[in-house]
Amino acid sequence: MGRVQGKVAIVTGAAKGIGAASAKALAREGAKVICSDMDETVGEATVAEIQRTGGEAIFVAHDVTDEAQWANVAKVAEDRFGGLNIVVNNAGIAPTGGPIEDLELNDWRKLIAVDLDSVFLGCKYGIKTIKKSTAKGEKGSIINISSIMGLIGWTNTAAYNAAKGGVRILSKCAALECAEAGYDIRVNSVHPGYIDTPLVRNAVAQGMATQDGVGPNEMIQMLVSLHPIGRLGVADEIANMVLFLASDESSFVTGAEMVVDGGYTAR
Repeated sequence: MGRVQGKVAIVTGAAKGIGAASAKALAREGAKVICSDMDETVGEATVAEIQRTGGEAIFVAHDVTDEAQWANVAKVAEDRFGGLNIVVNNAGIAPTGGPIEDLELNDWRKLIAVDLDSVFLGCKYGIKTIKKSTAKGEKGSIINISSIMGLIGWTNTAAYNAAKGGVRILSKCAALECAEAGYDIRVNSVHPGYIDTPLVRNAVAQGMATQDGVGPNEMIQMLVSLHPIGRLGVADEIANMVLFLASDESSFVTGAEMVVDGGYTAR
């Protein structure tokens, strides 16, 4: 207990899946958590669950592609909790299916906006706000949720791969800038394998992650077979990595890509 005691965190996409698990883990270990999401009903339920178990959290409705809303969430952290120490850029949408030659530019731009532009904004306002706390001797951490799809190619998901690959390199750039500026803000990316979350289940059900002639159940089994560990991951396993990177236990880790994939990319 107390691994991030007294720290203030923003977690985007905190209503469910990896975001909800990360918010709960941070709150359980002593952080004051701002849970942001577009889904107010489920987001408020996540906050209520944190509060019932003795944690401190609030919900903020947040379109992560809107810069003004990012400025507002950072201001909420300062006004409500006196500063900011941790940003978890988790919000994202599932891959847009189809080959590059058939992909509509508007669909490409929508996915890039949610899965990459939002991380840029989270880094921008995270650094601007967290550096005020580090100037007072506190430590900062920005954790960007990428994917194994940011490390390898995959057919029919070019926009998603491009966005998640962009998150990987953006994280390294931000890490170097913060280190060179002396801000004491570490920036790292996390690369999950396939995690058993609503996003993955919905992507499979809607055919975004399927192959011709393969049904959703068969596709899930195929995804399982790609992980040498023999199963899909669960959200808490990614949240544990987020918690490590948020805590001072990872004080010498910055600019790293932390792969949590059940051995997927080891082959």
